[in-house]
Amino acid sequence: MPSQKQPLGKTRSVDEAAAAEAPHGAGLDRYDIAILRELQQDARLSNAELASRIGLSPAPTWRRVKWLEEQGYILGYRAALDRRKIGLGVLAFVRVDAERNNADATRALEDAIRALPEVISCHYISGAGTFELEVLTTDLDAYARWSMDTLFKLPNVKDLHTSFSLGEVKGSGVLPLGHLEGRAR
Repeated sequence: MPSQKQPLGKTRSVDEAAAAEAPHGAGLDRYDIAILRELQQDARLSNAELASRIGLSPAPTWRRVKWLEEQGYILGYRAALDRRKIGLGVLAFVRVDAERNNADATRALEDAIRALPEVISCHYISGAGTFELEVLTTDLDAYARWSMDTLFKLPNVKDLHTSFSLGEVKGSGVLPLGHLEGRAR
């Protein structure tokens, strides 16, 4: 989907143009933020199209993308799949209560959770519980079998509390960037 914004370079002064094309300094500027915004919407953009959308020429745009990758702002690129079309109809949120909360036991549980492909995200949480998992399975029966045969057998698991998604309101995974615009150099 094309951006609704005007390219940033349409009214640039000569000084701004030179700065945008100069080697990258520390921190993010408005062009970097624009690159991040555009690539979150469509990571398959060609460099030429990306450059056109943000108002820079292709060469500095390419250098900026490489810099953003090298600095760890861009972690990778992947296709967004429709989980239902590939047969993953159940999305569960699982709070895992650990038996012991010491470093070795927690590390062993973390490692075991990382190895489970059904777990698409895992977070330490505050309040009751130790971890909150986001889990995908084909159906409720598959989830029941998986939780009994896999989750309960993980090291250091005391209890599980599961809630099932009844419908997704928003799930884009696109990160908000508005807070960066005020800090751009």
